[in-house]
Amino acid sequence: MAQCVQSVQEFIQDSFVPLVAALCSEEAEKLTRKNNLSFAELVKPFCRLTSEVHMRDPNNQLHIIKNLKIAVNNIITHPPQPGAIRKLLSDVVFLTQPAEGLVANVITAGDYDLNISATTPWFESYRECFLQSMPASDHEFLNHYVACMLVVSSSEPEPVEQFLKLSQEQHRIQHSNEYLYPKWFIPNTLKYYVLLHDVSTGEEQRADSIYEEMKQRYGTQGCYLLKINSRVSNRGTDEQIPDPWSQYLQKNTLQNQDCYEDGPYTVISNKSTDHLISDGLDSEIKDGLPNNFKTHPLQLDLPSSSLESTDCPKAAVSLQDSKKSNSGTPRGACLTLTDHDRIRQFIQEFTFRGLLPHIEKTIRQLNDQLISRKGLSRSLFSATKKWFSGSKVPEKSINELKNTSGLLYPPEAPELQIRKMADLCFLVQHYELAYSCYHTAKKDFLNDQAMLYAAGALEMAAVSAFLQPGAPRPYPAHYMETAIKTYRDTCKNMVLAERCVLLSAEILKSQSKYSEAAALLIGLTSEDSDLRSALLLEQAAHCFINMKSPMVRKFAFHMILAGHRFSKAGQKRHALRCYCQAMQVYKGKGWSLAEDHINFTIGRQSFTLCQLDNAVSAFRHILINDSKQPPAQQGAFLREYLYVYKNVTQLSPDGPLPQLPLPYINSSATRVFFGHDRRPAEGEKQAATHVSLDQEYDSESSQQWRELEEQVVSVVNKGTLPSNFQPTQFCLNRYSDNSRFPLAVIEEPITVEVSFRNPLKVPLLLTDLSLLWKFQPKDFSTKHGGETKELGACDDDMIGTEAIAEFLINSEETKVARLKLFPHQTGELHILGVVYNLGTVQGAVTSDGIDPSVGSQTGKFVANGLSVRGRQDLEIQGPRLNNTKEEKTSIKYGPDRRLDPIITEEMPLLEVFFINFPTGLLCGEIRKAYVEFVNVSKCPLTMLKVVSKHPEFFTFGGNTAALTPLSPSASENCSAYKTVVTDPTSVHTALLSSASSLDFGVGTGAQPEVINVPLPDAVLLPGASVQLPMWLRGPDEEGVHEINFLFYYESIKRHSKMCHRVLRHTAVICTSRSLHIRATACRSNALEDEEGRGDNMLVFVDVENINTSETGVKEFHIVQVSSNSKHWKLQKSVNISEDKDTKLSSREKAKLCFKAVRCKNSEENYTFADIVFGNEQIISSASPCADFLFQSLFSEFRRTHVQSHPHGSQRAAKQSFDETVRLIQRCNEVDLNVVVLWKAYVVEDNKQLILEGQHHVALNTVGKEALSFPQKQELPETVLLKFFRPESTAVPARPTPEQLSNLIKTSLHYPESFSHSFHQKSLCLVPVTLLLSNCSQAVVDVMIDLRHKTTSPEALEIHGSFTWLGQTQYRLQLKSQEVCSLQLKACFVHTGVYNLGTPRVFAKLADQATLFETSQQNSMPALIIINNI
Repeated sequence: MAQCVQSVQEFIQDSFVPLVAALCSEEAEKLTRKNNLSFAELVKPFCRLTSEVHMRDPNNQLHIIKNLKIAVNNIITHPPQPGAIRKLLSDVVFLTQPAEGLVANVITAGDYDLNISATTPWFESYRECFLQSMPASDHEFLNHYVACMLVVSSSEPEPVEQFLKLSQEQHRIQHSNEYLYPKWFIPNTLKYYVLLHDVSTGEEQRADSIYEEMKQRYGTQGCYLLKINSRVSNRGTDEQIPDPWSQYLQKNTLQNQDCYEDGPYTVISNKSTDHLISDGLDSEIKDGLPNNFKTHPLQLDLPSSSLESTDCPKAAVSLQDSKKSNSGTPRGACLTLTDHDRIRQFIQEFTFRGLLPHIEKTIRQLNDQLISRKGLSRSLFSATKKWFSGSKVPEKSINELKNTSGLLYPPEAPELQIRKMADLCFLVQHYELAYSCYHTAKKDFLNDQAMLYAAGALEMAAVSAFLQPGAPRPYPAHYMETAIKTYRDTCKNMVLAERCVLLSAEILKSQSKYSEAAALLIGLTSEDSDLRSALLLEQAAHCFINMKSPMVRKFAFHMILAGHRFSKAGQKRHALRCYCQAMQVYKGKGWSLAEDHINFTIGRQSFTLCQLDNAVSAFRHILINDSKQPPAQQGAFLREYLYVYKNVTQLSPDGPLPQLPLPYINSSATRVFFGHDRRPAEGEKQAATHVSLDQEYDSESSQQWRELEEQVVSVVNKGTLPSNFQPTQFCLNRYSDNSRFPLAVIEEPITVEVSFRNPLKVPLLLTDLSLLWKFQPKDFSTKHGGETKELGACDDDMIGTEAIAEFLINSEETKVARLKLFPHQTGELHILGVVYNLGTVQGAVTSDGIDPSVGSQTGKFVANGLSVRGRQDLEIQGPRLNNTKEEKTSIKYGPDRRLDPIITEEMPLLEVFFINFPTGLLCGEIRKAYVEFVNVSKCPLTMLKVVSKHPEFFTFGGNTAALTPLSPSASENCSAYKTVVTDPTSVHTALLSSASSLDFGVGTGAQPEVINVPLPDAVLLPGASVQLPMWLRGPDEEGVHEINFLFYYESIKRHSKMCHRVLRHTAVICTSRSLHIRATACRSNALEDEEGRGDNMLVFVDVENINTSETGVKEFHIVQVSSNSKHWKLQKSVNISEDKDTKLSSREKAKLCFKAVRCKNSEENYTFADIVFGNEQIISSASPCADFLFQSLFSEFRRTHVQSHPHGSQRAAKQSFDETVRLIQRCNEVDLNVVVLWKAYVVEDNKQLILEGQHHVALNTVGKEALSFPQKQELPETVLLKFFRPESTAVPARPTPEQLSNLIKTSLHYPESFSHSFHQKSLCLVPVTLLLSNCSQAVVDVMIDLRHKTTSPEALEIHGSFTWLGQTQYRLQLKSQEVCSLQLKACFVHTGVYNLGTPRVFAKLADQATLFETSQQNSMPALIIINNI
């Protein structure tokens, strides 16, 4: 149980006090009414004695009474009706609420920290009122009047006669048969005569004389002169007199309320109600008294059927009105502090001189009567043992009166006299004697089977045993349990059972027996009284929480039960309080269904009590938790919530929009898109993919776009990035960098994608959904800001707002809404959240097919959807900071500004369309498409560029694009190349042309990835469009390729905020295999070509068709092979083939051989040589052939450069080579690029198409094979782990022997056969010319040694032996590219075949000492046949 203000002893003593009746004359009532008080009310605050009182028991032992209290009541001749008592108790509980600002106790139990009210004043008020309002009964005397005060005013003409009248009236009330109420303790009731004197108006001498007469008539101990009203009521009110009546009068409504109206309680039409006072004493009362004693103040004016429980709380009219009237009207206005002391003295005199002597005398008389009737010894104490065991056989008349409750004894029965004596002893705190008497009476009653009487004796015996000083015996709790059971089950008297439980529970609580107390309290809960059950359940809950080991969940469960019963009893505030206290236990512990029930009830009760904010909060909790309720229940919760919210908003229609709990918004998933939506494709016209909200974020892709933009901005700004550079972000999300304010352009839409989630199993309908924003206009050109416009959703002249009329979110669905804003002014925009009407779908049907709006508990909803308008804020938490030490050790978050765009001035807006853009190509295939650029804004754009990581994929054509006319056949076949018809005689021989790499954007120093778009006049005007050709070449690697284009452009006017704009396009190309080219360059043995030049090569080209037949390619035709170099050119084809054209079917391979010669060196121009196999020459030096060639070369150079020189230190070392060494290395280098142009014949849809393409091979080194595309190397499955650091390979400071051996190229010129007559001349001399060619760019010293060094017998055997005549060693110096000839003579002595390749040639650089022998491995054997004639 909760803590009480009083101790249990004080509580019991105050519950059972001597009752004194007051009978006043009309004049006396008038005197007291001057103070707005009746006589009984006047003396009430002074009825507790301030000093100890002494009396003697029957054994003449002195007995001390401490803190005695008496009760003075007006005489009421009608017993209170049960309905009126219930109404009174309900009103008392209703009006006693927790004090405002009361600090609750914090109880810590396990994981719980509970804020619980330590006291329950409503329960104490109920208990006090309940005990005071108990009707008197015949089986006990505690509520019977012991004495009666007769009060007469001194101003009456004949006060003594008036006393006589009152005395007679009291006698008639007590002894006539017409009045059975009130009950009197003994027939000879003490009458105490009080003369009331008004000091302010009465004559004091007359009052004194009357009092003297009274003393002579009634004795000094039987009368009293009470002087009051010493204060004149119209005196100044500066003197503050305390008001001791306020705390008593509100509780004392039983005696002074005249009528009761409807209040917040319920009369239960239950049969058990009739047994509230079922001791057979409620007989009809007839009218009899002349003054108004005939009606009880608790008499109900209205029939009980009109008492109904109301949903909305009304004040308890009776108590509330009395409270207001009492607080408004001052009481005791005519009384001074002296008067207060007089009244206090009067009560003491009455008690000392009148009441207690009367009680002492009565106890002695009863004791004597009992002893004489029993015929035993005079002392009751010595005789108790003998008559404790004696049995009582009632008279026959008594046997005939047996009923369900046992016997009804006549008033003079000895058993009742014992009970009467026990009650008197109990009232004057003589608990030991009282216990003995109760114990004796209990046995007699049990022997007679008088169960009602026995239960009463058991009850009071237990209480007396507890209250005995020194606790001689333990509290007999079993007495109480027997009494409760008897009252409840046998006697059917719940009022007495309840009193028993209240007393026993308080006693058990004082002994810390909380578990037993809780069991008692719970045991008395029943259906007949919701209020009683609620209060007892609440006290039981407090017992559980106050245990040594608090039982928190039992506390919460019984609080819920108490709240439910409070609700049924109409006590809405108490019900709400109970549910709120229980909620502390269930909240956040996973008891979702219990939480939902409690929140729903809290919401209902709060709404009924007009606490709308609390109701909204409770319903909100139901909806935002992950509810496990069935759909029908969730729908009911939602409708209740909407209804409550509707009422809240109606109270303050002009107030701020409320925050709605549904649907959930995942703020971090909010995406913001700047710009127009992407246009759909129109036939062959495909718009640039750009960026859209339908694309998923890819960090790798985002980084690539950023790098492309940085690349083009760096080129535009002459190689450096501006300090204020901000990469363009079209779509902001949780992964993007949102630390800066994003830029948006005026008149271009801003789309905000909000992610909604419906946690419920019922659909939600959002209507009129739009964004909430605030805007601060600013003119960035003048740098002056304007005023901030808050929440200007209707300000369409600044920011246009698009609303979604209906947005349906199905059950447990996550759905995004895209909301648009249209800025019409420059400034700073802040998007705050969303605003919408939340409602349910009209006519929503639950899973069981029943319309959820039918049978709704409140009955307030109609079948159509209910909606409320509210808002939700978009609050995005930025990324956690983790850079500095302070940030790492604490939790700090950076800003996220994706919802705070800056609206900038007007900018141009480019749209790009691709016409006839392919999706599939062969590797190396050339296709011509068109690109259309459209300026859809109102200002011109310029500086249009495109940047891509794959510049080799496309070209807009170089500066030579318009130089070569189209041939008729080229235009017929729609060829992508520029061609001219060739002369049939020029087949297989080279057709020369030249071009500069500068024409194709290569070699200008700029990055080849950044390409200028050749706009006419370099400007695109507003609304203008231009179409440009674009040639595409299929990537060399098969598969799917994503190729990113970034179009860059600027406005003609420079803006402070936004300097440029970009447009993105991603082309997806699927390439399939076509041809694979291998090429090798070899030194030619011939030292001179037809033109007499000494340097030439053979170029072998292997072409293999690796296409699979699935693509529908029939065959490939090699139509032309072209070369490109500054130093070499293809001269002619040396293929001996009758076919003019080279055709390759699937998996066929062709080997082509070409002669290459040096050409005139050119610093700028490249020499192009075309060897045509068909009728048309493709101009390889023009677009698009040369474009792709140069871009391919650059890409290849970039790839090999990055791969072969990963470390800057190695690059630096290479650059530090001696220039001469570099010249030697160049001997083996060939800067020759071979282009193989082809046509493929494809059958598609029974039509033959001709595809064109080209492959490039870069020949760099003599003898080293080059490929058109490097083959993928398959990695071995297992690789040995290396546990050492690879040493950096040192760059050789000198050329290798292999490099030096190729400095000089040699060639022997001689007759293949020589005839000689050995008979005539034995020696045969043959002239031989040795040609020496310097292949390098440096001066070389050469030494030729003709001496035979071959000692191997095999060599002698094979080639025979001969000798060189003349000088055997020669020393020469050859300049760069110089050719020198030596005339030698070989001498033979036999016929046969000889190898003349024996000269050894040594070479060294002119400034170095070491000689190296030239390599002869690549030269053919120089065989000569010597014949004899």
